[in-house]
Amino acid sequence: MPMLKDPSTKYKRFPPINLPNRQWPDKTIDKAPRWLATDLRDGNQSLVDPMNGDQKWRYFQMLCELGYKEIEVSFPSASQTDFDFTRRLIETPGAIPDDVWLQVLSPCREDLIRRTVESLKGAKKAIVHIYLATSECFRRIVFGFTEDESVALASKCAALVKSLTKDDPSQAGTEWAFEFSPETFSDSSPEFVVRICDAVKAAWGPTVENPIIFNLPATVEMSTPNVYADQIEYFCRNITEREKICVSLHPHNDRGCAVAAAELAVMAGADRVEGCLFGNGERTGNVDLVTLALNLYTQGISPKIDFSDLAKVIKLVEECNKIEIHPRAPYGGSLVVCAFSGSHQDAIKKGFQAREKTAKSSDDYWQVPYLPLDPKDIGRDYQAVIRVNSQSGKGGAAWIIQQHLHLDMPRGLQVAFSKVVQRIADERGRELLPTEITELFQETYFLSKNPRFSIVDYSITPDRSSSPAPPVPGKTQDTMNLMRVFDGVVAIDGQEHKLRGRGNGPISSLANALRTVGVDLDVQDYKEHAVGRGREVKAATYIECTAAGTEDKVWGVGLHGDVVQSSMIALLSAASNVSHSQPFPQLYETVVLTSFATLVCLEPPRISRCHRICS
Repeated sequence: MPMLKDPSTKYKRFPPINLPNRQWPDKTIDKAPRWLATDLRDGNQSLVDPMNGDQKWRYFQMLCELGYKEIEVSFPSASQTDFDFTRRLIETPGAIPDDVWLQVLSPCREDLIRRTVESLKGAKKAIVHIYLATSECFRRIVFGFTEDESVALASKCAALVKSLTKDDPSQAGTEWAFEFSPETFSDSSPEFVVRICDAVKAAWGPTVENPIIFNLPATVEMSTPNVYADQIEYFCRNITEREKICVSLHPHNDRGCAVAAAELAVMAGADRVEGCLFGNGERTGNVDLVTLALNLYTQGISPKIDFSDLAKVIKLVEECNKIEIHPRAPYGGSLVVCAFSGSHQDAIKKGFQAREKTAKSSDDYWQVPYLPLDPKDIGRDYQAVIRVNSQSGKGGAAWIIQQHLHLDMPRGLQVAFSKVVQRIADERGRELLPTEITELFQETYFLSKNPRFSIVDYSITPDRSSSPAPPVPGKTQDTMNLMRVFDGVVAIDGQEHKLRGRGNGPISSLANALRTVGVDLDVQDYKEHAVGRGREVKAATYIECTAAGTEDKVWGVGLHGDVVQSSMIALLSAASNVSHSQPFPQLYETVVLTSFATLVCLEPPRISRCHRICS
């Protein structure tokens, strides 16, 4: 088979910019740029099915509600639909907020410019945006223009816009602004871009109060973001009357670097950014305005755009664009605030626990592992932060139980329950929903009802028989150091048993009582905490046990308004799990209860030698 030619040989490396002593690498972004949303123009033209008038109307209203003050709404000379939409906005009372600028686009052609200006008649604030490609490639291949011819055409068109807008007395009711784009800026000679923009500026006549907008687009992203930043800094250094200019950016995402290019270019001196929500646009898209805005939040800077209900924005964007937001899209993706990895989940859980301790601190800055932005700042609750599948560890299930049941499981219980969750997730071959995990926990630890063991009646009293001396006459006997006696009735598999046991507290005395029916437990660990506040507070208890003579550990969980009952419920929960995982040796033989005539078989299906006898 013949050797194919290496494709790299037909491409030319993009040349760097000669920019001695560049300043932008030492700069930081300290405020939000001006924003221009071009979803209704640049974004709309890239859709397979462009938006209809009603969809564009709803989208425009959303952009205004979010806080955008400059919105490119149409290419009026391109279609009657775009022209009519622009007129509808202007002619509908109250449709355009007083502080919002309408922007429309036209190429450098006299007839199209006249049509474009006509569409804006009667607007309060209007920006006319014209463009002309300036790269050697476009001038040679597309237009056949020399540099001088390009400069002459751009100057002539700028002068035409001026004569039709701010110099026309009949247009005095509109506040006019002007934007010029040297299209294909990213592939143009920097020196030529400065030359043509100086000529356009002279034709328009900007002021410090009403500057001209020079939009410098990466029409096709052709280099690394640092090169685009160099190009912007070169322009800002060399253009004349910089104080009368707003330098605007319009990065495309051909190399996947549009966000980085925009941020570095702002550091290089740009004042304004054009883009679309979630990066819609030709080819790989325009720069993503959502990502840029929310990146500022993570640096302690307000973007001046309200994404506090991002789900609502996503819904409308998807409906109008007919393009779903990718699940991994920054901030907006359905999975970006979710963790499936066990180590990630554990770190996030600990991060939220640490925040609870510092919530009222004056320096309470957001700092949660793996979450650069608080999900609540974009309208998401913490329920969606951790999701559980077969790859998840102990932290994921523990987080969900904490969020839904308000139970803060000890580490050992987290490990034990995570094995149960992983087994079920493997069996089902999918993610487990929070409701499924919650139900699984309740079933595993018998929180709703324990069908095997339950307390019917009980009392815990001091074992006064062991007191070394009678009380002093006239004084109450001190029982604080006496052993305790459990005396009560426990239902085992639906049948009641009167039990009595002695220990150093309620748990040990109940454990001792259970040994009389063959349930021999050794308590290994005990934890408890309050659930809720005030009069509705409950006690949550966690007990780790082993069956006598084994090393297998199981956990029990109790939840009750009385802390003693909570602990006893937890012990019986563990007893049920021990008898499920490792049947007690004693249960393979008969047990005679003097207070009952019937032997109770704790697990009839699994104990073949068990039988009924009479006392």
